[in-house]
Amino acid sequence: MKHLFPVVIGLTVLAASPALAQGLPALQITSPAGGDETQYSLSLQILALMTALTVLPSIVLGMSAFTRIIIVLSILRQALGTQQTPPNQVLVAIALFLGFFVMQPMLSLVYETAVGPYLDGNMAAPEAMQKARVLISGFLIENTRQNDLMMFMDLSGSGPYESNEDVPLAVMLPAFITSELKTAFQIGFLLFLPFLVIDMVIASILMALGMMMLSPMLVSLPFKLLLFVLVDGWALTMGSLVNSFSSGVGA
Repeated sequence: MKHLFPVVIGLTVLAASPALAQGLPALQITSPAGGDETQYSLSLQILALMTALTVLPSIVLGMSAFTRIIIVLSILRQALGTQQTPPNQVLVAIALFLGFFVMQPMLSLVYETAVGPYLDGNMAAPEAMQKARVLISGFLIENTRQNDLMMFMDLSGSGPYESNEDVPLAVMLPAFITSELKTAFQIGFLLFLPFLVIDMVIASILMALGMMMLSPMLVSLPFKLLLFVLVDGWALTMGSLVNSFSSGVGA
């Protein structure tokens, strides 16, 4: 993840580049000092940068692997029946770091081909933004179902497109989110099945023994935890989630 923070900062600067190019002062004060005038100015660069920073959470949620991972982890916690264990903060941290791990090849390529040259002054902002957009679009489209993409193309009345680079973000982003939700629930369904079987077996045994007042969820919890630990459930879940993504980077 060594390129993660430079990429985030670089993309933020790129996003603010139109305002940066203007160089217009937002605040200008002229004060005499010994017959000379001193000017204090606040550039629109700061305003554009702070505005770009406010949309970073939406970018992380909507243009990364975060959505699929956090939904699967939430369903897994519900299937285990552990209530708030692991807590929400832990699940969000796992989803963030695992999402960065999944997107590391694409982020490294964005830094090498777009952000790095731009920060070094070897590439203009529009060209860098276009290169970064192509790479990010590749990741999004590679992890989007064609049916979802076609649906939003029909809804927008646009397309067909000759290449992935021609697909606008207005079509790509909702299609990606819709595809991620569907994939996450499919994975969650498969995770839920073995624990549901344990709950049903425990409930049947308790009913046969006449223990109507004893909660099946309470009795089945240790068995579900034991099964999850014996099969190394966390490693299997993390590995399956990582393998469910395509990096979007060419071979």
